[in-house]
Formats: sequence, structure tokens, C-alpha cells
Amino acid sequence: MSDLKTKLLLATTNAKKLKEIQDLLSDFPVQCLSLRDFPGVNIVEETGRTFEENAKIKAMGYAEQTGVLTLGEDSGICCDALHGAPGVFSARFCGEFHSDEANNTKLLDMMNGVPDENRKAYYECAIALAEPAKLIGVVRGQVHGRITRELLGAGGFGYDPLFFYPPFQKTFGEVPIAMKHRVSHRGQAFGKFRELLQNYLKEK
Repeated sequence: MSDLKTKLLLATTNAKKLKEIQDLLSDFPVQCLSLRDFPGVNIVEETGRTFEENAKIKAMGYAEQTGVLTLGEDSGICCDALHGAPGVFSARFCGEFHSDEANNTKLLDMMNGVPDENRKAYYECAIALAEPAKLIGVVRGQVHGRITRELLGAGGFGYDPLFFYPPFQKTFGEVPIAMKHRVSHRGQAFGKFRELLQNYLKEK
């Protein structure tokens, strides 16, 4: 790898997600940029039906506009009892003026009355890496658990306080971030992404 840092745009406006990604790539020779570093950029609409499609759309769309190597990520939670919802609409589940609190409240309301054996859910993450006009690759990660009946823990973000992970016997909101990274959908996807990025940088 070169000692010179490669600019890498992290195509997200979610501050907590941005921090997680920066932490996961902290040992790489890349200068992580965010969409705030490109104030004139047009927002790329997430029109895909899958996390992978949205990750590709974001990576390609922002790389084309900025001319910078771009990481496009999409992730969310899928509940068996809701036929896969919220899915790709996880971030904006409760509408335009969404928040983690409002999204969690809506999910709990929709899962009200669902018995424990039917509360299975999984988190999925897809990450795409692109140069302008060139998709370099896409990787994915999944982690399975179930939806609790109340918010447990104040850690993480998104649906973490509702996502119970059986091997831990805790929600993702109740465990240290490093512990979550070892098994999470994003942690798994980034394990694969690190290899993808490392191979890309070696060729530079």
C-alpha cells in the first residue's frame, strides 16, 4: 500500500453510522470524507428494492458526481412477522421526519401481539465500492436475532435496543460497540469490504 492516503467518500448523512464506518477503517491509509465535504452534491435517491441495489446506486451516483472513490452502504432490519419489513425502508420507516425513537416505536406497535416464536428478525448490510463510472465490488453481511418487547440499552443506534442477539443474551443496545462489531451485519460486511479495499489499494 502507498503511504499517501486515498480519499474515500462515505456516502451517508447518518452521523452515528459515519462514526462506526470511520472506526472500522481507522487502520487503513484512507482519508474518509463525508457528504458534508461536498455541499453542492445532489442527493442520490435510493430507489433499489434490495440493500445491495441501494448500495450500488449510492456508490456509483456519488462517485460520478464527486470524482472520488466512494463507499455506498445500505442496511436495515427485516422482520419475519412483517414479511421482511421495514427492510430497505428501515431508516425512514415512520416517514419523512424520522428518528430512531419514532422508528422503534412504530416497529414495536406493529409487532404488538406477535408471540415470541414469531419475532425472528435479521439485520442486513450491503457495501459497494465504486470509482466514477466503475463498480469495483459489493459485499454483504447478516446477523439473526429477534425483536424484543421493549427498548433495552442505550448503546448503538437504529433498532439496536430492540434487536436481541441470542448468543449474547442481550440486545445490540446493551453491549459495548466493539463487542457488537465482532458479530454485527455491518461488522461482517466490513470484514469482507476491508479485503476488497485492500486489494484495490494494492493495485494503485
